[in-house]
Amino acid sequence: MAIVFCKIAMILLLVNSLSFSGVLSLGINYGQVGNNLPPPEKVLDLLSSLKITKARIYDTNPEVLTAFANSGTELIVTVENAMLAQLMDPQQALQWVTTHIKPYFPATMITSIAVGNEVFTDDDTTTFIDNLVPAMISIHSALAQLGLDTYIKVSTSSSLAVLQESYPPSAGSFKTEVSVVMSRLLQFLSSTKSPFWINAYPYFAYKDNANKIPLNYVLFNPNSGMIDPYTKLHYDNMLYAQVDAVIFAIARLGYSGIEVGVSETGWPSKGDANEVGATVENAAIYNRNLLRRQMANEGTPLRPNMRLEAYLFALFNEDMKPGPTSERNYGLFQPDGTMAYNVGLSALSTTSASSASISLTSSATKAARMENQSLMYWMFVYLLTFQVFMRRPF
Repeated sequence: MAIVFCKIAMILLLVNSLSFSGVLSLGINYGQVGNNLPPPEKVLDLLSSLKITKARIYDTNPEVLTAFANSGTELIVTVENAMLAQLMDPQQALQWVTTHIKPYFPATMITSIAVGNEVFTDDDTTTFIDNLVPAMISIHSALAQLGLDTYIKVSTSSSLAVLQESYPPSAGSFKTEVSVVMSRLLQFLSSTKSPFWINAYPYFAYKDNANKIPLNYVLFNPNSGMIDPYTKLHYDNMLYAQVDAVIFAIARLGYSGIEVGVSETGWPSKGDANEVGATVENAAIYNRNLLRRQMANEGTPLRPNMRLEAYLFALFNEDMKPGPTSERNYGLFQPDGTMAYNVGLSALSTTSASSASISLTSSATKAARMENQSLMYWMFVYLLTFQVFMRRPF
């Protein structure tokens, strides 16, 4: 029976790879803090035209989950920080998963649930931090009860500010005040084989130390880089150094083998007078170079054979985000679908930045996409039914 189970799983993976070959293995953050953004259906058309099949949203918006059904787009959904206390309760967590996840999966390819965002450094961190791991455990248990834990991972995204030291990378360590809860988080991630997600922005480091940090180093441009004095590893960009600092910090708490991915990284195309480096040119260079490295399946110097999973921030400029001007100018696109700048994505290569707009996929493409995903859906249902049948007591 186990052989049959494995064969079905392999067929599902094969169908997925054949149906969506040639796409970019690059994730993008689809924020919705704006009053003038296109509807989810047009957002999906945009992602399809760019051949991007991984996205992260900051809630479980039913309109997005419905629109993305049968699209082949892998989604990371998010539990808002304010929900953590409620979802510590296993029954509440089961109800949440039953309501917000189960009705949409597997037609909508939800691959991960981010429980909170930057909880360790949130303004209300004292309220949320103790609720984080219990909420994650309850949500994972709910997924297991519904037979979904094999397909949907549970993790959280942390700010780089959780680190006490990040330079050189081998000195990476977590702040003392978060170490206890961080250890519990790492134990959970290790036991469930889930990744550790980090929001990493070399832009912030450059903005605060523009006189000391070479611009080419943070933009992935050719440069002499730096050599870690202890590991002797060479770094030609800051993002990889930041990721490896997180890996070392995790190791210092006694854990190894946990994948570290970048849930957010990007560069603003506009900023206030004191936001050094926030320009269209720098944003285009950073994201274009990041894209090239993602297409080359690069790993970091510490883990060169493990591709670094990264989600670019963000798809759109969001006009209702609070804070400095830069916060509203991280998007590759304006809300009307015109490009903020061209990073060279395949569908944009023949279109000028001044005239590009959301391009709609042809009906034939959509029909093929629906047909392939329908096949995947029914194969998944068969697999899930088989699992349930095998668990029945006789």
